[in-house]
Amino acid sequence: MAYKSLRDFLATLEADGELVRVSEPVSTHLEMTEIQTRLLRNGGPAVLFEKPVMPDGSISPIPCLANLFGTVKRVAMGVTLEGKQRTTAGELREVGELLAFLRNPTPPRGFGDAMEMLPLAQTVMSMRPKTVKKAPVQEVVLKGDQIDLTALPIQGCWPGEPAPLITWGLVVTKGPSDDREDDFNLGIYRMQVLGKDKAIMRWLAHRGGAQHYARHRKAKPKEPLPCAVVLGADPGTILAAVTPVPETLSEYQFAGLMRGAKAELVPCKTVPLMVPAQAEIVLEGHVLLDEFEDEGPYGDHTGYYNSVEKFPVFQVSAITMRKDPIYLTTFTGRPPDEPSVLGEALNEVFIPLIRQQFPEITDFWLPPEGCSYRIAVVSMKKAYPGHAKRVMMGCWSYLRQFMYTKWIIVVDDAINARDWKDVMWAVSTKMDPARDITVIENTPIDYLDFASPESGLGSKIGLDATDKWEPETKREWGEEIRMEQDVIDRVSEKWASLGLPGDGSPIWK
Repeated sequence: MAYKSLRDFLATLEADGELVRVSEPVSTHLEMTEIQTRLLRNGGPAVLFEKPVMPDGSISPIPCLANLFGTVKRVAMGVTLEGKQRTTAGELREVGELLAFLRNPTPPRGFGDAMEMLPLAQTVMSMRPKTVKKAPVQEVVLKGDQIDLTALPIQGCWPGEPAPLITWGLVVTKGPSDDREDDFNLGIYRMQVLGKDKAIMRWLAHRGGAQHYARHRKAKPKEPLPCAVVLGADPGTILAAVTPVPETLSEYQFAGLMRGAKAELVPCKTVPLMVPAQAEIVLEGHVLLDEFEDEGPYGDHTGYYNSVEKFPVFQVSAITMRKDPIYLTTFTGRPPDEPSVLGEALNEVFIPLIRQQFPEITDFWLPPEGCSYRIAVVSMKKAYPGHAKRVMMGCWSYLRQFMYTKWIIVVDDAINARDWKDVMWAVSTKMDPARDITVIENTPIDYLDFASPESGLGSKIGLDATDKWEPETKREWGEEIRMEQDVIDRVSEKWASLGLPGDGSPIWK
């Protein structure tokens, strides 16, 4: 079962009670955000606003889809790897295991082992995208004076923001020196609307699109960077854009794996790029090399408005769409928001990647309230003095996603990394602040983090909340209280006959 398009996915969601249609008029300015915050807080469904009210009071003929990935269940449902539908975060570990294999395949131990790996290798190779000549996303083509971004029902998310904000744009770019024709970068970057044919491309320097832009600017200083912005692709392609795909693998090829079927691509009308044929809307154009505008302030995933900073301008050369398109939208704000839900779901994808490099790690948790990635809790099987600090350094440096993680708390395997009560007990009883806190200064920090002393540069802290070994401590280490196992088993057996409330689950791990 593979979703060829966003609307295929919506049909499944609606059949499962995971999508609600709203026929009442709802304003794109602030009202949609307020509705989404309430849905997110309560694990509510995706919502299709059938009558979006534009800033001038008119009703847009283009419905707005919001809260698509507002629960971990729907994120999991969007992945149809190997044709299986998923409903839980744990099932997404299969994606992480695949990524771990693709990043660093384990050499086969013999002929039989090699034969077991062969089907996976064949599947990866068979997922190279397919090119088509005609596509639903090009049923309508607007050029020249027909181009009008303000005609789209673009959401105005928070009070005081300078303009509507494109939030779910899947940005397609290609670097100037890439040899492979299918080696595209897919990234999701927000875009402030400047007018009918211009928007601001806000991408951070370490992201793939920004790196393409920097290389292109150096190699072709007189030519703007071709770019396409996809609004409403199939769920597998959207999720591929936020997954740590190996640099040696085409992101469209990985999207095929996530979908369980080859990605179908169509050439753009005005730029030399390929976009998903079954998408809803595509903005074609160029990111200009000599035009920059102040972006913001906008509400961000931290729960604050970001600082105003200059980013390059995207000049639209064409808008292509289906005859009856759907506009995909969201907002970012203090968790819970869709980025934090995506982070919670993708946490399971990260675990096999990290464990491949550090097998002593038993769990890795990014608490959603930590704004997706700023706090990480790691449980591990400690094997030698100083081991926890090695794990801290490894987590900060192994995946690009964690270069902005400010706090890492390392606990022993016996501690539940996902239970703050357990973690805080470890911090309070296993740590000496002077000995067990590691602070690293002058490291990369998200420029949106105004708590850092310099924009984009700040400190990180590691908390070693593990049991201490010689020579980490000279004192005798305490012995934890634990009930005898035979008593635990006897009470579990007789619990039902005691007439006591609760399920009687033992507290011991």
